[in-house]
Amino acid sequence: MTQDALSPREIEIANAYAQGDTYGTIANRLGIAPTTVRTHLATIYRKMGVSSKLDLHARLNGTAAPAADSTDFAAVISELALSLEEALRRESAMAEVLRIISRSEGDIDAVVSAILGHALELCEAEFGILFDYHGQNRFGMTHVRGIPDTFRDWMDAQGAFDVGPQTALGRLVSTHAPVNILDVRAEEIFRSENPLRWATAHLGGARSFVAIPMLSGERLAGAFTIYRQTVRPFSEATVALAQIFADQSLIALENARLFAALKDAAGPD
Repeated sequence: MTQDALSPREIEIANAYAQGDTYGTIANRLGIAPTTVRTHLATIYRKMGVSSKLDLHARLNGTAAPAADSTDFAAVISELALSLEEALRRESAMAEVLRIISRSEGDIDAVVSAILGHALELCEAEFGILFDYHGQNRFGMTHVRGIPDTFRDWMDAQGAFDVGPQTALGRLVSTHAPVNILDVRAEEIFRSENPLRWATAHLGGARSFVAIPMLSGERLAGAFTIYRQTVRPFSEATVALAQIFADQSLIALENARLFAALKDAAGPD
């Protein structure tokens, strides 16, 4: 089956994906959710009878053999093909992050920015924040990626700040476990006009977000948070993926501190 069987929207998505655009890039351009992009691609793969991005590119350019008629088997193949491509993309991102960490030589800003960038792309989130934990329910923002300017300015003005027990960060302190917020505006704390929750919703435009503890042994070192600006709860699989990025961030931070300590001990050249 040729691309004549595709709708105009499916043709647009198929061409963009075949040219290398990610779910997030396509979603931003079209004003839809990344999950919607994936749903379209599953239909495109099934209709065109392809099982990889390379096959799709060849079919769109008329350099591959025509596909067989669509069947339930073709639908299964399309789902498996997309799942495999997503798994390979995750593995590639993880390998790239580890490569960056190993070669960072203490450049923590570049490393954390890269980690947050991959996390936002693979977890389909709009912005992310890394917090240091100062003890006594106090956090300070240290690194960001994609955050709205107004929210960043507000967070910068807070410096180290106290968190209440009902905030996501407060719950994270108590449990040392991920806190997955379905909708920041649906919780009682939002109606209580808690300053942090107010700023998260109104200045950050966040709706769904997940806060991941960064643990050094039993000690809470910080929090890795990623945010979606639409109500799209994070799945268990996505939370597990975010935990990996949080762990990598902690490794990078500890490596940077160790590198700085060794450099100080060595003294001037």
